[in-house]
Amino acid sequence: MPDNPRTDDVEKLLADEKAVEDRKQALIADILKQKEAPIAAFDDKLAELGYHANFGKTRRSHHRKPAAPDAAAKAVKPKP
Repeated sequence: MPDNPRTDDVEKLLADEKAVEDRKQALIADILKQKEAPIAAFDDKLAELGYHANFGKTRRSHHRKPAAPDAAAKAVKPKP
């Protein structure tokens, strides 16, 4: 029984797609590796100038802080 040519075409297409994706990932890794040294040098220069990225800043959060229990009691006044 001969192999189906359509099956061979699909397998070839999948192999080509995998090869392209592997090449893409290799290029991305290469670019990130090339960017690493200049970014580190720039960070060192900033540190020499006394710049600190998170100096005096607190982390922001989208979570609300719970209200103090005294503030909640004062907000609701009993009716006389």
